[in-house]
Amino acid sequence: MSTLDPAAIPRPPTRSLVQRAPDLLIWGGVIVLLGIAFKPVEIAHVAKLFTNSENMRQFGAEFLRPDFSHLGLYIAQMWLTVQIALWGTVLAVVLAVPFGLACARNLSPIWLQQPMRFLMNLLRSAPDLVIGTLFIVAVGLGPFAGVMALALNTGGVLAKLFSEAVEAIDRGPIEGVRATGATPLQEIVWGVIPQVAPLWTSYALYRFESNSRSATVLGLIGAGGIGQLLFDSLNGFNYPAVSAIAIVIVVAVSLIDLLSQAMRSRLM
Repeated sequence: MSTLDPAAIPRPPTRSLVQRAPDLLIWGGVIVLLGIAFKPVEIAHVAKLFTNSENMRQFGAEFLRPDFSHLGLYIAQMWLTVQIALWGTVLAVVLAVPFGLACARNLSPIWLQQPMRFLMNLLRSAPDLVIGTLFIVAVGLGPFAGVMALALNTGGVLAKLFSEAVEAIDRGPIEGVRATGATPLQEIVWGVIPQVAPLWTSYALYRFESNSRSATVLGLIGAGGIGQLLFDSLNGFNYPAVSAIAIVIVVAVSLIDLLSQAMRSRLM
């Protein structure tokens, strides 16, 4: 039985202090920022989790008695929330495909790439609640405002992810399609899309999971779905109802996560 010679094991190359200086500066900066942020974010209040434990127990006791007397209503509103998330994600994908291609450095000229990147940054930076409020002013209360809020915000996120996937593709298939005399659009359809389609689909599924939760929060501003019931119950201190609604949300999001995982596994 042969033994492995320790001397034969490859060792990682050692780096000098000068070579490690950028890494040390970055991580040192992170530590400094954490120290600076310690007081503003009130980390010292962690002790109150234990000193006010009695209040937490009383509050938690209410949640241990969920009220499912309106379960049918909760399920119907959760289904509406899922539909809001679904339509918001689909519209976001429709928006992100052309914008993602326009943002890719290896496909678009800089005069198109930079303005599109700025626009996508703007969409990603604007919170869903702000965008939803704008649409509520335009179209009134209801699910459509939530759909559009998710579509624009998620469209900005997916366009960024789609463009990064395009920038990582192999140029060989594109050059092969180009050699046949194909137009630029045909190069994208036959040389780019087949390479990025599985990754794009995976990103879209991830965002659908996230939007299923975000659509709940949009109920705060009257954008429909189970979020409105949740916040009405919170404002009315009806904690048993809040507990029941939270359980419905957790079950629904968990089922969506399982479905998404099954679909992504078929893309691998």
